[in-house]
Amino acid sequence: MKTLRKLLYGEVLRAIGFVVLGFLSLFFFFDFVDEVKAVGQYAGAGYSLVRALLYVLLLIPGHLYELMPIAVLIGTIYVMARLAQSSEYTILRTSGLDPWRALKMLLTLGLAFVMLTFAIGDYASPAADRAAQLLKARYTQDISVGQTGAWLKEKHPQGSYAVNVGQLAADGNLRKVRIFEFDNRGFLASMTQANSASIQDDDSWLLFEANRTEFATQPGAAGQIERATQPSLRWPNSISAEMVSAALLKPERMNTVDLFQYIQHLHANAQTAQRYEIEFWRKVFYPLSCLVMVVLALPFAYLHFRSGGITSYVFGGVMAGISFFLLNNVFGYMGNLRNWEPWLAAALPGLIYSMLSLTAFSWLVLRR
Repeated sequence: MKTLRKLLYGEVLRAIGFVVLGFLSLFFFFDFVDEVKAVGQYAGAGYSLVRALLYVLLLIPGHLYELMPIAVLIGTIYVMARLAQSSEYTILRTSGLDPWRALKMLLTLGLAFVMLTFAIGDYASPAADRAAQLLKARYTQDISVGQTGAWLKEKHPQGSYAVNVGQLAADGNLRKVRIFEFDNRGFLASMTQANSASIQDDDSWLLFEANRTEFATQPGAAGQIERATQPSLRWPNSISAEMVSAALLKPERMNTVDLFQYIQHLHANAQTAQRYEIEFWRKVFYPLSCLVMVVLALPFAYLHFRSGGITSYVFGGVMAGISFFLLNNVFGYMGNLRNWEPWLAAALPGLIYSMLSLTAFSWLVLRR
């Protein structure tokens, strides 16, 4: 059985590696072609072909994370179909490889890909994507969100703060910062504007060139306004750099722990967290899709192929992988719009494909 496992694992790993290499080469080519336009536009700012190449390379972990279940499906289908076409799988069956043992071997391999996908999506991809965005912002422009920037909320014993951050600079500092303070009755107590700010290690922001305006909210003192300008101003709060990045960048560029902490922050400040909860559960369930894909590929080993018929089945595997990717995104958007349970919106694509794979396994493998 050790020899069978070595043979099967070797074939599957080589096929998956070839599929991954092919897909990543396509994504690399398209991304680099897009960046050539930016090189011509920002050449005067120092954005060269070498930096564009580095930016595109930093995008690869994100593409690899998205492609991993699809590559596992296509690579495993190809190996199973090829072994069936050449009658090698028939020989393996006569050597003692029953369906349940084959399923166990593939699930063990799928579990390894689950851990690899989780590691890429939780560590490599967020770090690489953030580095890519900051690299490009250094030579093109700061990272901004539309015309209004990103809004965050922070509660304190005397009321609450509404914070607006216009841009995230390449050095990690914040640009165009506005802080609105409200008392417990909802009246505007103060407004602070700063050209830039840096997040300190002691749960505070250091505001530079800060203009602060205080409004009297006590009864009998209405209309009194005090203004002050300071070169630097320390503002104590609990809004971390990861929370600001979550508001400015896409939630899929965060790891699971940062997403969970940001969701807790939103709940504590009575803000909606539906979009981030769906993305959190997607990060939990998406790596498990690799297990579903190897189960879906196993029935192909029990089909009978004519000469050249393997091509159509591999094409079917490609379409199935693409449909899973599209369905995963569609259910994410629908769950956000329809206010579905976050875990259900994230798990539905995997559940649907799990039912398909188990049905195919029971019909083509066990019953036949």
